[in-house]
Amino acid sequence: MEKTNRNDIVLLFDYFNMGSQDLLFSFQNADYEVKAVTINDAGFLPDGVENVFEHFLGDFKKAEGCPKKPLYFNQIQVPKYWQISGNNTSGSIHDKAKERGRIFYAEPKNKRFVKVVDWLDEDGKVRASDHYNKYGMLYARTIFNKKSQKVSKSYFNGNGQEIIVENFVTGDIILNIDDQSLFFKSRTEFVVYYLKALGLENHRIFFNSLSVPFFVSNALPPLSDGREDILFWQEATRDAIPGNMLLIFDGKAKRCKRVIVQNHPSYERLRMLNAPEDKMDELGYIYSFKKKNMGRPSALICTNTENVEKLKELVEALPEMKFHVTAITEMSAKLLAHEKYDNVVMYPNVKMSTLDRLFWECDFFLDINREGEIVDATRKAFLHNQLILTFNETAHGLTYTARENRFEAKQYLKMTERIKSLLKDENQLKTAVYSQQRYALNASVDDYTF
Repeated sequence: MEKTNRNDIVLLFDYFNMGSQDLLFSFQNADYEVKAVTINDAGFLPDGVENVFEHFLGDFKKAEGCPKKPLYFNQIQVPKYWQISGNNTSGSIHDKAKERGRIFYAEPKNKRFVKVVDWLDEDGKVRASDHYNKYGMLYARTIFNKKSQKVSKSYFNGNGQEIIVENFVTGDIILNIDDQSLFFKSRTEFVVYYLKALGLENHRIFFNSLSVPFFVSNALPPLSDGREDILFWQEATRDAIPGNMLLIFDGKAKRCKRVIVQNHPSYERLRMLNAPEDKMDELGYIYSFKKKNMGRPSALICTNTENVEKLKELVEALPEMKFHVTAITEMSAKLLAHEKYDNVVMYPNVKMSTLDRLFWECDFFLDINREGEIVDATRKAFLHNQLILTFNETAHGLTYTARENRFEAKQYLKMTERIKSLLKDENQLKTAVYSQQRYALNASVDDYTF
């Protein structure tokens, strides 16, 4: 990959999801000074990542009355006698027995910081959503029709003035700025205006979506000196190459000439579909690992259900292994019954500080709980270099779980044999951890040369 100016890159994201975060952190770990921009607003973006819409709203921290911290769920303004209630996943607003509102939290949800409040009509349908940011300010409001379909979204500055209105029916956007109203026919036009306003139109655009970010790349003027935009493809590839990706492969995209695939199954699928390999590369992420795996006989399990697959059998088959079973809620009597084993420690209602400590102290992670995953556990385990083992029936984080560490639940003895072998052989465990990193496409600084 040819090296060019390291400071002329804009990372343009549709959403600031996990793939976007990993891509940004990879460039930062490689000492690039990039401009990170996301199109869909979140309100809780980290410092250093800017939302296109919120750029025009000004600095909320300077607004009069700004709390400068997230709004706690019971601080929402409601009419007299209405009641606010909540748990660690969501909240609600009632007028006596009638539900009037639903509260959605920002991550981590157990902190109960308000991200969105849905307001309901007499029929219990959503008619408006209030959006709050990390400074505790109402910065946007979405309006719905009688069918609970989105009609428009207004964005406000710190003084409550309406700055932007997006019409979801027509796709139009109105920006009120400098005593004038600017009209845009689409998000693409709006984002192009934003980039030009910041003098970024001649920067390279690295993007990870074939929707608006791709359209923006195509709408900008061509780059000079042989520089190109790049698509970082992080999604699954199904039965055919996506149409917009074909435009890139066929040389019909104005600025984007290359695709970097950050998903190994997707890369193999594209090869099977005869994607041109001279225009496609495979590249992972530069992960920031927290610690080394020391081979300690300690395994972490995170669950919010009593259904932990083959826990009893694993505990009995591996007396040399200490099992730390955690839940952020209460535990059932069925699950707590495992405390009778000397090699089991149970953590109901575990504190985040305790859970963080266990990710540091345990060197194995068993992804064996049924139903949903909590605290993004497999990813955290991966970043702490815990060796991840799972059953095919319970797997939550296959992106981070090497194939040799996946088993059928009915063949749990193969998992126990694998663990016993790893505990006995330090070199084998080191090889297994390295294999796990390679499977997740762990990259180096030298790989990030553009």
